[in-house]
This record gives sequence, structure tokens and C-alpha cells, in this order.
Amino acid sequence: MHTREEKIAAFGELLDIMDRLRADCPWNAAQTMETIRPMTEEEVYELSDAIIKGDHDDTAKEIGDLLYHMVFYAKIAEEAGWFDIADSLRKICDKMIFRHPHVFGDEVGKPTSAKEIADTWELVKAKEKGGNKTVMGGIPDAMPALLKALSMQEKARGCGFDWEEKEQVFEKVGEELNEVREAIADGSSDHIEEEFGDLMFAVINACRLYGIDPEVALGRTCSKFRRRFNYLESKTLKVGRKLTDMTLAEMDEIWDEAKAQGL
Repeated sequence: MHTREEKIAAFGELLDIMDRLRADCPWNAAQTMETIRPMTEEEVYELSDAIIKGDHDDTAKEIGDLLYHMVFYAKIAEEAGWFDIADSLRKICDKMIFRHPHVFGDEVGKPTSAKEIADTWELVKAKEKGGNKTVMGGIPDAMPALLKALSMQEKARGCGFDWEEKEQVFEKVGEELNEVREAIADGSSDHIEEEFGDLMFAVINACRLYGIDPEVALGRTCSKFRRRFNYLESKTLKVGRKLTDMTLAEMDEIWDEAKAQGL
């Protein structure tokens, strides 16, 4: 591991590289916050993939890519006279100090557990000067809906708005499922869409209550479906047939083979 001085020096080198690129590289000089933003989103997903795979070398690389983007945004802002990287760093330092009075303030030693900190997190944030004026105010509109639902539920929990017993959530899931069926019988596509959304929100809530990350859970299912479908497609092609020429029963038989093999 590197010393503190080496870490600071590496960050300084990145700042120097950014200065040079903005001055001497036509592509870098032409970029704006708007043109970089889609690339940043891609980098976040690449970092997430590396973490899920447990690839530490790739995770280190992807963290570097994201840091490069953060420095890029700050450099553009500095050139426009809005702020610079020191302003961004100062803001996050001040925020973390304020939000952790049990570490930096007059509540040292309290709370005593991670759960207590999580339970009071939104209340601490609500007291923050210049922070979000509402509990849900900090949730980006552009956040993917699954992650947005989970974030909303976590914020509501932090204010005490949650089920008294986690098992109660399944009554809500069942209720929403029945309402989906009723909406389908009603025939209104807008109503069906609304009720499917309510059902998914309830299922995500159940995942949260039982300590399951719904994004990870759904990702595992997607990977499993891909493996089994690839097996189905591969076996079909080996005998010179197309999936579109097979009956559902024939496809189900091969699908069950994939399951039996642990795919």
C-alpha cells in the first residue's frame, strides 16, 4: 500500500495531466459536462461490474476512470469560473463531518452501532445547512427506477416510515398482485401500468426488508436466464434446427436439461 504522501502525489499528477490535456488535446478541449455525462454513466456501470465480479485489479482501474471524470468536470467548471476541485473536496469533507457527529462532533461514542447510524441518517441530513429541503429531494430524477424505488424506501425508513414487522410486506405484495389482476380485467393499459409499478415497488420493498439488494438479485436471475437460453439455443443449432421451428414443449424439455445441469 502507498503512503499518504504518495497518494497525494498521484492525485496531483492526475490534476497536472488534466491541465495538459485541456490545453493540448483537441478532443479533451472540446468536451463539456453534457458530452462527458453519458460516458460517466457507463463508467459507473463498469465499476459496478468489476465489484460484482470481485476483480480487484479491474475495480482499481475503474475507480481511476471515475476519478478522471470527476477531475474533468471540476476542470471545466474552473475554466468557466464556477468552482474548482478544491471546492468539491471541501464540500464533501464538510458534509461528512456534519453528518457524523458521533465521530467528529459532540456525540462521540453515540450511536454505538451501524444500525443506529442508519436509523438516524435521514434525520441528521435534514438538519444540514444548504442540504435537501425534503427527505426525497436528493433523489435524482434520472436514477434508474429500481434503484430510485430502493433509495426512496431507505429514506422513508430513516424517518421511521416503515413496516413494524417485515413479514407484513407480503400482505402488501399480495394486495398489489390482486390489483394487477383487477386492472387487467378492467382493460385500461394506463391502470395496468400503474398497478404493475405498485407491485414491483412492493417486491423491491420486500427485498430491502430482508437484506437483499434487488438490483443484484435481478442481475443474478438475468444471468441465469441467459445461461439457460444460450444452452437451449446451442443445443437446438447442433441438431440443425431453429428455435422458431420448435414447439414450446420441446424448448421446455431442453430448458429443464439446463436446469438439471445447474446452469
